Amino acid sequence: MSLDDQNRHFRTDHLQADLGGRSARGGMVTLSAQVFKFVFSTVATIVLARLLTPEDYGLIGMVAILINFVGMFQYLGLSTATVKWAELNHRQVSTLFWINMGLSAAIMLITIASGPLLAWFYKEPRLIGITIGYGITILLTGLAIQHEAILTRQMRFTAIVVVEVVALLIGFVAAVVAAWYGAGYWALVLNQMVMTITLVIGVWVVCRWRPGWPARGIGIRSMLSYGGNLTGFNIMTFFSRNLDNALIGKFWGPYQLGIYSRAYQMLLMPMQQINAPLAAVAIPALSRLADSPERYRAAYLKILEKVVLVTMPLAALMIATSDWMVLLLLGPQWRGTGRIFMLLGIAAMIQPVTKTAWWLFSTQGRTRELFHWGLMGGAIAIVSIVAGLPWGATGVAASYAVADLCIATPLLFWYVGRRGPVRTSDFYRTIAPVSAACVCSLAILFLCRPWLTAVPSLVARLSIAFGITVGVSLLVLSALPAGRLAMLSLKETLLLLLKRNRTIAEPAK
Repeated sequence: MSLDDQNRHFRTDHLQADLGGRSARGGMVTLSAQVFKFVFSTVATIVLARLLTPEDYGLIGMVAILINFVGMFQYLGLSTATVKWAELNHRQVSTLFWINMGLSAAIMLITIASGPLLAWFYKEPRLIGITIGYGITILLTGLAIQHEAILTRQMRFTAIVVVEVVALLIGFVAAVVAAWYGAGYWALVLNQMVMTITLVIGVWVVCRWRPGWPARGIGIRSMLSYGGNLTGFNIMTFFSRNLDNALIGKFWGPYQLGIYSRAYQMLLMPMQQINAPLAAVAIPALSRLADSPERYRAAYLKILEKVVLVTMPLAALMIATSDWMVLLLLGPQWRGTGRIFMLLGIAAMIQPVTKTAWWLFSTQGRTRELFHWGLMGGAIAIVSIVAGLPWGATGVAASYAVADLCIATPLLFWYVGRRGPVRTSDFYRTIAPVSAACVCSLAILFLCRPWLTAVPSLVARLSIAFGITVGVSLLVLSALPAGRLAMLSLKETLLLLLKRNRTIAEPAK
């Protein structure tokens, strides 16, 4: 195959003609898929929580800290560079592919070798076998990094969604079968391995690009510098987000870690189902608009507006009904998770917003500033976790949530808004109407709790609470001029997507 044929995989000029439409359709495709994935993941959590124990999840949580850390180095920010870079060629991406593979192989060996150290640290010999399983998964992941980045760069979101959903389904089936036959924590290890294998096969099928041999002197040094700063930020974020797991596991044991990690994962699951696909759509779209500041600002604020419209009321609902949700989804043996779930929900209200800030840093080429923010934000999180540790998992959750909302978030808004098209005031102006709606929803929900508790069915209680949240949010947003504009913008976007879908479907009739 000629070099021109290979380079066609990296061209983006054809996207400019309908960038807004592609972004909107891509957002709708990925969000629709994430709704399915969220529902399916919730069902998977319910099923596996009844087949496994808190200790099983605690064991995986101990190893996950290491896996999440070393996993950052196999990416090295190079997938984001592939998505962002205006001009790319076959030799550059081939070299990035082999860098990712070399790092993946090295990290696999380091992970496996770390198994005995983890077993000694936690005094838990079962961790040795778990690290071997996850080490193999890391190597397999390296095969898909650049292929996924190319699909994202080309805004082929439907292909990405299909592959991810298929991998999720097959991985879940493997985990349930293993858990049913008494595999215990090995069911969770098998879940990751099967999902990764399916994902690798899928992206290689839908992305026809095949890597060549690595080369020197082809202009990837700037990409490595970009990726290095991004990785530095990820490292600091990792420490700030996983120190809680490490310390709770060390000083309070696998049970406390199990209920804490389940609360954290259960709370973030719906948020991740929304933020992850939006990031996949927003980063390539904003990267193409980097030279048009006004269009860039308008595009980002429209995305942010829709993020808060969905995630903030959902977080308010989860805070007010945390104990009922835990009982319904996980069962009575997880009752201790309820209070932790409620406290972490305070941070979950704002984190979908703060996570979008790194889109601004990365798409504006400000990864050095992103790294500096990682140092500042990480320090705040670490201090809050250590401060809450004497009170166990509940103390850590309370301290972390308050520090994140009251200290880290305002500081981040100031830091990212100092430069670039999006200013600090834009954040507050965009989230203010929905924040007011959430405060009112929380107040009404807590006032109604005594009455709702009398309802015998948990499903009925949660359904009524959901209705109250939606009703109060709509009333408050309707009473505010900015809230009415936000709802109108959402309505126009949905109508535009429906119109486009009908236009696409008509010729096929």
